[in-house]
Amino acid sequence: MHDYLIRPARLLSAGALLLGLMFAGMAPVSAAADDEERVVYHINDNVNARPLLNNVRNHLQASPKTKIVVVGHGKGIDFMLKSAQDAGGNPYIIGIEMLTDKGVEFRACRNTLTSRNLKDDAVEDLVKVVPSGVAEIGRLQAKEGYVYLKP
Repeated sequence: MHDYLIRPARLLSAGALLLGLMFAGMAPVSAAADDEERVVYHINDNVNARPLLNNVRNHLQASPKTKIVVVGHGKGIDFMLKSAQDAGGNPYIIGIEMLTDKGVEFRACRNTLTSRNLKDDAVEDLVKVVPSGVAEIGRLQAKEGYVYLKP
């Protein structure tokens, strides 16, 4: 066979190999060694509390092993307050309990509580208070590999 016919094929193979090596280092890194999905749901408006709880429930039905953290600040902590109810008078704690039983964590912003002259014990016992809701979201994304969702 002629040399001029073989060279382009070799060049294409070498080029494909080089591109593969270049892009191999750019592949996404798994958030966890076991490929566990990690998701942080962000809420800053109480109007979205019921849809958020529904989204999280649906998410777990579709992907039961997903690690989910719900972080609220501003009006997004309202549904996490003790005795909070939706417009129909249904207590939010029922949904929070159901989801925490499935491993979901709820976190409320202390900055928001402080701005409202509330203490940490104003939130339901199942809710963890963090210094800053937005800082917690950033930390979960940057340091723990969580993806961000906002209903």
